[in-house]
Amino acid sequence: MIPPLPTDIFHQGQVLNNTYEIEEVIGRGGTGEVYRARNLVSGRIVAIKALSRQFSDKDNYIELMRREEQMRDITHDAVVRYTECSRSDDGNVFLVMDFMDGPSLQDELKRRRFDQRELLIVAHRVAQGLDAAHRKGIVHRDLSPDNIILRGDTAERATIIDFGIAKDTAAGARTIVGNDFAGKYEYAAPEQLEGRVDARSDLYALGASLLAAWRGEVPFAGSTPGEIVRRKREPLDTGGVPEPLKGLIDRLSAPAPAARPASAAEALTTIEKALALGKRTEPRRGGGSGPSKRGRGLDLLAALVAVVIVAGAGALWYLGLLDRLLAAPVPVASPYRLSATVVPAPALSGNAPDTDASALLSQAFAAASGSAPPDGSLSLADGVPSEAWVGGVADLIRAAGELRDWTLKAQDRDVRLAGLAPDIGTRERLAEQLPKRAGQAGLTLDLDLAAGPRLLPVGTVEEMLRAAANCGPLSLVDPPDGGYALGDTIGIVGDLISSDDVDRLRAALAEAVGDRGLSVEVTDLNEALCAVRRVLPEVPTRDMFIRLSDANTRQPRLTGVFAADELHRERGGNEVVAIDVELPTSVGDGSLWVLLVTPAGTVYNLLPTINAPTDRLEELGTVTDGLRHVPVLPIRNADGDALSFVPDPDEVGKSEVVAFLSREPLFELRPSNGESVAAITEALTSAIEEKPENIMGIATRVLETRP
Repeated sequence: MIPPLPTDIFHQGQVLNNTYEIEEVIGRGGTGEVYRARNLVSGRIVAIKALSRQFSDKDNYIELMRREEQMRDITHDAVVRYTECSRSDDGNVFLVMDFMDGPSLQDELKRRRFDQRELLIVAHRVAQGLDAAHRKGIVHRDLSPDNIILRGDTAERATIIDFGIAKDTAAGARTIVGNDFAGKYEYAAPEQLEGRVDARSDLYALGASLLAAWRGEVPFAGSTPGEIVRRKREPLDTGGVPEPLKGLIDRLSAPAPAARPASAAEALTTIEKALALGKRTEPRRGGGSGPSKRGRGLDLLAALVAVVIVAGAGALWYLGLLDRLLAAPVPVASPYRLSATVVPAPALSGNAPDTDASALLSQAFAAASGSAPPDGSLSLADGVPSEAWVGGVADLIRAAGELRDWTLKAQDRDVRLAGLAPDIGTRERLAEQLPKRAGQAGLTLDLDLAAGPRLLPVGTVEEMLRAAANCGPLSLVDPPDGGYALGDTIGIVGDLISSDDVDRLRAALAEAVGDRGLSVEVTDLNEALCAVRRVLPEVPTRDMFIRLSDANTRQPRLTGVFAADELHRERGGNEVVAIDVELPTSVGDGSLWVLLVTPAGTVYNLLPTINAPTDRLEELGTVTDGLRHVPVLPIRNADGDALSFVPDPDEVGKSEVVAFLSREPLFELRPSNGESVAAITEALTSAIEEKPENIMGIATRVLETRP
């Protein structure tokens, strides 16, 4: 039990809105507190989350509370149920939800060790809750062990809480919320540090939470912004975790979003397979049916023949009665069936009403498969569902010839056709036409068509990317050696000039890739930035990192976004943007050149300058723990005045900081008060042509000004 404090927002016995009586405080965080309360009308025990007074008037925190209340549209047992969002008489915003009776996953990982199956059950339950939320368009953004409650102390009743609000209840777990980032660094996906988030970000957090629960400790994310960013680019260390839990965590927490399951539903399939490992498959049940009509007929024939022998076979033979008896009538088939397939080899079987119908169906199969069926593939039988049945089934078999690896099964008037269309266009055309044609023959068609090609060569996608690239190269994320199979996800990263270019790339790829996932993590920049990008050589970063901060507070801007109203100068000038370059001392000696490209096409050479003319690494910045920290802006001149970059507040858009690490100085001193993009690209091109091996590393960082 948590003892009450005089500073608590609410107190025991206090009644909110004439309805909720506070019983006790059950949690405290950096932005508010959580209470157990009783509904005086219904008697129901609820939990109340209250924002502290200083946050109850801030729009971004109130918006998070409203978003959390939107979760009441989700009715799933793995998601906490919300009732209402209200404000107390003294101005504190609070949220009413179901009371979760049980420890958090964070509490339990400190107390005991989980076994593998327990965590797989927790993973399955949480993935169910995430799937329900994601289907409503809601992403948690802050999933972590302290937001997963084990109701009744059981993994089978794991429940997700805290959708959308920042809190800091665990030592060392830093939840930050605002315009740029929300989440705990320890469990946040790499893309969240850049202000991007989607359903796959929650899957990363689930994987990191499972790893923390297995190890019994919060993962170390880093102690500086630069270290956090670097660590997030690397896979989590799952050494020593047993399979299949290890494989599940590795997939959920892959640094690249494209390498994770595309959705919580897909993650559920993976988890279910992991849970099924080691289970025995039940033997296929099968029961013998009674003798067939054909068998009963033969039994009857045998009995009659016996009678013939007794009564005098000679007389019956003479009269021809025995011939007519041996020519048994065509049997009745119910249900009436036909099966045609080319997997793994062409085969046709089933029923036909007569020899002409059998020939028609066999000809259709030969045309579609390229292989004539053996004589007798179809058995003659009465019971055909309609006069149009044979023609309708033959038409569908012929249409299957446009597919690869197809199978058609007809049972009475129901027909199922599955196969692989060569491309999306063919699938869409057949999906539109074939059900209509089947309906005209009185058939109901179940169409299951995948879109190929079956194997998409990596080179085909790379060729498309080269054709679309206009802002430096577009790259594939971990392309497979043998090409992309159906169901694979194709991950693409890079930059393009405009959002229209990004849309055109998506459309072109979607038409060509068939039934494959597509993750296009491509940023739209602008012509000025891309003009510089196009002349940059393809060299590694050498672990250089460009840090952007508020020059007044030194708070890092991990997303690099500054609001325009922050950028207006005060009298006498104002420091706004601080730029630092960090790089490991292991790179050795060299020269550092830093420039800034603005959306208007002006280039500022930030380092070296007349006021700071040196570019030699050993003379720049300070060294701490193997990292060299080089302040680029602001720079103090001899009079102590700050020389800082202040973007034009009316010039919204994306600028870019580019840092070059070279063996020798890249240029002679160039103007720091601005030059054109054309001038700097011409100078870069000449420098690269004269000394192709001079540039050892390049790092870039986008700085964005928003209205």
